[in-house]
Amino acid sequence: MKNKTLIIVNPISGVGRQKKIEQLLKQNLNQDLFDYEVRYTEHIHHGTTIARDAADRGYDCVVAVGGDGSVNDVVQGLKGSDTRLGIIPCGSGNGLARTLKLPLQPWLAIRVLNQQHEQTIDSIVVNDRWVVVNAAGCGYDAYIARLMHAAKTRGFSAYTNLVLREYSRYKNSDYHLIVDGHEYYRNAWFIAVANSRQFGYNLAVAPKAKLDDGLMDISIIDKVPIDHLPITAPLAFTNHLDLSQHVEMFRAKDVLIEGNADRWVNLDGEGENIGTSVHFVMHPRSVKIYARDLKYPLREIAPNLGKIIIDPTQK
Repeated sequence: MKNKTLIIVNPISGVGRQKKIEQLLKQNLNQDLFDYEVRYTEHIHHGTTIARDAADRGYDCVVAVGGDGSVNDVVQGLKGSDTRLGIIPCGSGNGLARTLKLPLQPWLAIRVLNQQHEQTIDSIVVNDRWVVVNAAGCGYDAYIARLMHAAKTRGFSAYTNLVLREYSRYKNSDYHLIVDGHEYYRNAWFIAVANSRQFGYNLAVAPKAKLDDGLMDISIIDKVPIDHLPITAPLAFTNHLDLSQHVEMFRAKDVLIEGNADRWVNLDGEGENIGTSVHFVMHPRSVKIYARDLKYPLREIAPNLGKIIIDPTQK
């Protein structure tokens, strides 16, 4: 029996790689394995509604075509169901896709779906309502996520320019944390609560995080002085942020953060106005996902790669 699949496309995500998605699906998705249809989102969080309807109707898989925010929208809709999540990364940061070592070329990510390799990963439930599969946070990262959502341009350059522009304006805040029952008081620039190791763009805020270990990785990050940035930034992009003197890290199953003064929280790259008190609870192995079977190199998945350049981070 064919896999009944819904493809949900965010037409405004990332840098436009999704514009030829229907043609790419016809050329690369195994029609003998998948019975699929394509839907396009029309407004914010429309993907959640579409995904929930698909899960209620018994679809085997719902594929998010977009970035981490688009993936998060679909995950919200699949919450509590056995429907599998698929990802065709077409966003800017693509943090979860990079962590899963999915290829960032849409046509190649489609061919990965043909493997039908199922993996079960953890998720984090926030304030008993929102689900996070990649990373969340309070403070500066939430502030940037909110501004990035309203930005006219996407991509790494736009993200970097925004981070640098707002760097001097955003100040540390005082936070009260309860981490698995232990209290901490910290003055921090931002606090990341991660299921995977990175926000996106290979910016690793939680170097030791794993998607299926049943633990959240909490990174409490102080504002880095300008003269320390040439040292700290390379640590973040080489998965060694834990070596920085400006970072403190915990691992936990339950985290309450109080003192989120500006009320915004970064949820998988999207800013949400949640409130001053934010409760994160780990839900182990709660999301079924079609991931890449790493036993097979990309050239076996797509033997006719030719001169196509593969993202060097996706080997």
